[in-house]
Amino acid sequence: MTFRSRLLNCERLLGTIITLPVPAVAEICADAGFDWLFLDMEHGALGLKDVQAMTSAVGERCPCVVRVPINDRMWIGKVLDLGVAGIIVPQVLTVQDAERAVFAAKYPPQGGRGVGAWRAARYGANVKDYLEQANDEAAVIIQIEHVEAVRNVEAIAAVPGVDALMIGPSDLSGSFGKPGKYDDADVQAAIAHVREVGMARKMPMSLYCTTVERAQRALREGYTLMPVSADTTMLVGAAQTMVRALRA
Repeated sequence: MTFRSRLLNCERLLGTIITLPVPAVAEICADAGFDWLFLDMEHGALGLKDVQAMTSAVGERCPCVVRVPINDRMWIGKVLDLGVAGIIVPQVLTVQDAERAVFAAKYPPQGGRGVGAWRAARYGANVKDYLEQANDEAAVIIQIEHVEAVRNVEAIAAVPGVDALMIGPSDLSGSFGKPGKYDDADVQAAIAHVREVGMARKMPMSLYCTTVERAQRALREGYTLMPVSADTTMLVGAAQTMVRALRA
């Protein structure tokens, strides 16, 4: 099954964020057993060459989904041309933003993605087959991470081609003027509202979680697409734990 089909079936898919431009990091996380990898071009140091190298390194073992740096037709097309399993689109605030993302990700007649003979089409060797399956296989995940997006979430969720909603608690809390205060009542109410809207539509729901404990709670609440922690966070935590133990 493809990543998108598993996503739409609301399977529990555990992933982590990759920010370091080192293919070996992606390989290590894939071998650890994650169901998918969240390659971050918005905040991480990843460029297109890094995404291609990581996707090639993990091969078929672990689908790679890329957060594009901006909701832009050129960026979305370039990323999908690398043969990734889908995209995560940040800072979607309105219906028009969601429609623009879907339009950029889908070939005609569903959208306006340009045709290129790059890695996804095996550099031109498989263009026909790729064009026939790409619209069905590339996942489009929309981030809800601003108070304006929360207000518009019902209409955003209804846009054809939006496969899942991913809540970003960091930017969402910031949009309330309370950056990092994930447990604030207003932030939690907004998160709950988005979750309820998505689940009422039987959409796959995603919530970025910084810790295993938060992720376990989110899974109990019905979230299925789970990005947990990040490569740098895991490295920092392991390094600090080792140093503290040795100094003790």
